[in-house]
Amino acid sequence: QVQLVESGGGLVQAGGSLRLSCAASGLTFSSYVMGWFRQGPGKDREFVATISRSGGKTYYPGSAKGRFTISRNNAKNTVYLQMNNLKPEDTAVYYCAAKNAAWSGREDYSAEQSEYKVWGQGTQVTVSS
Repeated sequence: QVQLVESGGGLVQAGGSLRLSCAASGLTFSSYVMGWFRQGPGKDREFVATISRSGGKTYYPGSAKGRFTISRNNAKNTVYLQMNNLKPEDTAVYYCAAKNAAWSGREDYSAEQSEYKVWGQGTQVTVSS
């Protein structure tokens, strides 16, 4: 079955770094736009990063730009999120998600949660001050 499995979360001090991974199975990975989202305590889930099918285009909100980097390895069916200079406000459960874009351009991407139909179970990231 279609499955996304995140890993790499944990506890880190402010200013530190973490690299999240998301392994996909049961789908044609290169046909999917991939995204990372997060949900902090008492907050709505929010967009963190997205990457096109080819990996050639990425997009971030202001809170992540310059600190987070999304990448993908289509040969390994895996998407990554490198997070640097972490802040306590980055504490959240981080989810990867997949959007079927087989009929879209190879450089399309999406920040819209509703367009992602496949979700992982999430991985906890806690940043201490």
